[in-house]
Amino acid sequence: MSVGQICVRQLDIISPLDSIRTAAARLRDHMVGSLIVAEPVGAPMGILTDRDIAVRVVAAGLDPDETNVQEVMTKAPRVVREDTPIEAALEQMRAGPHRRLPVVDDKGELVGVISLDDILDLLAEEFNLIGELLRRENPTKLSAV
Repeated sequence: MSVGQICVRQLDIISPLDSIRTAAARLRDHMVGSLIVAEPVGAPMGILTDRDIAVRVVAAGLDPDETNVQEVMTKAPRVVREDTPIEAALEQMRAGPHRRLPVVDDKGELVGVISLDDILDLLAEEFNLIGELLRRENPTKLSAV
């Protein structure tokens, strides 16, 4: 299965020139933990997480109204193409370490984002299907477990 099959395509994008206060409000309003930093069309420039705001702005004593997203975002994040196998994306996350990766098409334009939670949800679904299959094949042994 490829990244493009499970990535979230409804993106939360923010401009690199927006203030951290604007970014924090968007994180709150959309109930997400990260925003992709990009212009309306094109490759992602960075990623901003709630952790970035906590560590690089709040803990550092910076003013969220005077600090721009581009000052604290993770620049040039690792990206994966939408045809990348999920296992390869997971390996990139582990090597990063990153919990979220922007997804790009074959032209390098942003099309989505994949998170570790997306992959874990897929794995949980697969394990449930395997469990159902095993229960059907041998219900008496598994009911004792």
